[in-house]
Amino acid sequence: MTTPAYTDTPPALTTAQIDAVRSHIKKTWKILTRSHEHLLQSAKDTKLDHKTDTPWIVYISPLEDCPNIQTVLERSLSPKDMQRIEIRTLPPEVEAIKEHGLLYLPGPYVVPGGRFNEMYGWDSYFILLGLLHDGELELAQSQVDQLLYQVENYGIILNSNRTYMLSRSQPPVLSMMVLALFQHTQDQEWLKSTVPLLEQFYYYWVVPPHLNPGTGLSRFYALGEGPAPEVLFSERDEEGKSHYDRVKEYYKTFEIEDYDVSLYYNQETDELTNLFYKADRTMRESGFDITNRFGPFSADILHYAPVCLNSLLYQVEQDLAQINDILGNEQLQQQWSDRADIRRDRIDRFLWDEEQGLYLDYHFQSGKRRRYEFATAFYPLWLGIASPTQAKRVVKNLSLFEAPGGILTSTHVTGNQWDAPFGWAPLTLIAVLGLHRYGFHAEGDRIANKFLAMVIKEFERHNTLVEKYDVERCSANVSDEISFGYSSNEIGFGWTNGVVLELLAGCGKKV
Repeated sequence: MTTPAYTDTPPALTTAQIDAVRSHIKKTWKILTRSHEHLLQSAKDTKLDHKTDTPWIVYISPLEDCPNIQTVLERSLSPKDMQRIEIRTLPPEVEAIKEHGLLYLPGPYVVPGGRFNEMYGWDSYFILLGLLHDGELELAQSQVDQLLYQVENYGIILNSNRTYMLSRSQPPVLSMMVLALFQHTQDQEWLKSTVPLLEQFYYYWVVPPHLNPGTGLSRFYALGEGPAPEVLFSERDEEGKSHYDRVKEYYKTFEIEDYDVSLYYNQETDELTNLFYKADRTMRESGFDITNRFGPFSADILHYAPVCLNSLLYQVEQDLAQINDILGNEQLQQQWSDRADIRRDRIDRFLWDEEQGLYLDYHFQSGKRRRYEFATAFYPLWLGIASPTQAKRVVKNLSLFEAPGGILTSTHVTGNQWDAPFGWAPLTLIAVLGLHRYGFHAEGDRIANKFLAMVIKEFERHNTLVEKYDVERCSANVSDEISFGYSSNEIGFGWTNGVVLELLAGCGKKV
């Protein structure tokens, strides 16, 4: 039996197959929606240890009128449910929080699914695309408004709306969400109201500690200290070892050349250092948890300008230019456009690797790019940063990433879920859109159709869409291959739903 070439296109999907998955996604939005009447369900958090006889805590922003919100919630919930919840005002300092809880959001929002029973930052962009395709305009509006509320009330868009996520964000996609929604509503008053919050979130990324002054590029940088609480409790294996226990075993067992291990692990005391925990939280801010993209466990992430983040910040600058253009602010439009041009030059200078023909992450201290092929190489194509010549070079490297089920996250098998052989809906969509943007339509269609064929085949087998796939084997069964972090494959699944609808609406719709 011969293995088909990766450039083979899978058999076309039937209308019945497509209709079945569309119908499933349409029903799933309701299951994944959280609002006031679901507050007890939202407050429950399987990622933390919780005594059964104690209430779940919901924190209200100190900028809000807590008694008034308590009254609103009492109208939405039964007395029995209210007894299981304790409403508190969020302390002004994160360090003052002794017991973790849910951060209140005033309107409905869609969660990813499974263990992710809260609103996530960058998941929400792909969820929004799905909601817009499905005509769920009211819910789409609310999804964006809850993120704007987070910036206004909690300072940034949070990794998710739990107190243990207050010290870290996620990839900046808010401006793209605002413009995607505006295309449908054409509400200029609302668009104008978003500008101060978009600017506030932008400045989180472009001043220290997120800014690297030497390059003018930004990095991920979580502000919290110590082990991530949700990881300590929930990412345990069958022997009861936590993720951090497994990391220590790895450091004891393997020789590591990617970075100076003593920065992250004290061999004499068998303890991970404060810097390791800072990097671990930062890796989670990046949205790619876990990968060896920045060395084992991405422990060296603080010392890199990543392709993904800086490409997205270029897009924020372009978006703010576009918004100011729509609002008739010519001078501001030009200022934002100039910022985008400057960032594009810096991306070109520091992140483009002429020898490899790929965009690679840049290490500040050594002044070198890391030779770790990762699917974020397609971001500059997706967002129009690459020149036609650079795009052609990246496409020449497509075979590094292309697999029977779509796009491999990286070219390295590490036991981490954001490395080979795994593929994720967002990265496949980004690659497909990038290919189409530069006229590589045959390649874009082929990858879109491979991903759709795999997802629909596995949907027919399991009757659900999941968080991630083994794109080599075209399978949703991934748990046995994941050694670090959490090994489960979550069902739902918000961003997979959104990407499937986006692909079906565009290049992957052939039947």
